[in-house]
Amino acid sequence: MSKIASAFENGKAFIAFITCGDPDLETTAAVVRAAVDNGADLIELGIPFSDPTAEGPVIQGANLRALQGGVTTDRILAFVRELRQDVKIPMVFMTYANVVFSYGTERFMAACQEVGIDGIILPDLPFEEKDEFQPVCRKYGVDLISLIAPTSENRIAMIAKEAEGFLYIVSSLGVTGTRSEIKTDLASIVQVVRQNTDIPCAIGFGISTPAQAAQMAAISDGAIVGSAIIRLIEEHGRDAAQYVGEYVKSMKEALQ
Repeated sequence: MSKIASAFENGKAFIAFITCGDPDLETTAAVVRAAVDNGADLIELGIPFSDPTAEGPVIQGANLRALQGGVTTDRILAFVRELRQDVKIPMVFMTYANVVFSYGTERFMAACQEVGIDGIILPDLPFEEKDEFQPVCRKYGVDLISLIAPTSENRIAMIAKEAEGFLYIVSSLGVTGTRSEIKTDLASIVQVVRQNTDIPCAIGFGISTPAQAAQMAAISDGAIVGSAIIRLIEEHGRDAAQYVGEYVKSMKEALQ
């Protein structure tokens, strides 16, 4: 069984997205631990990329700051190995296909297995092309996590049937970033997912307030938050861990 399933065993899951190396890896480590201590059930670690097409300005800014700070895939892998000494909850990477290709897919997945990464999300990988990565992911026990967008429509059932780890449901069209309200008919998307798989599904893109998190968790198995956390890191820099911890606590409580 996928280790990722354990994130969904204590009620609704709170999933935190954090860009590695923004402003530096020491801060990332402190922020991850603060999120875990305050109830995060799964951590998505972003590997920075120079052209993050799925991201809005907040996470784009984090990518830039991290790259300017000199973070590399190798340094991130070493950082995860160290985190794994005490962080026990599931952790997945979120990055772009190019990052994996340029590192070498086989070498990358072997490294994920070795440092304790449970899954990978590649937002720019079309479902139809996932076979480029899937066999290598399976070989090293890394779940290739699929995304379902509001535009997926007749493909939802197909994507759900082949899902691994958890299903990432994108709440709205466009890029990541906080939204004042989420208007997509997510309940009907989740219904199709439920008819085709037992794998948990969580909703992300645009969730920033406890009320939104509760609303999303009411129809799915959890909520994914990125931009709101990254904004706190941007604001507080190296002192961000305490603020992220308080924020995660309020979000997790809203899900209970």
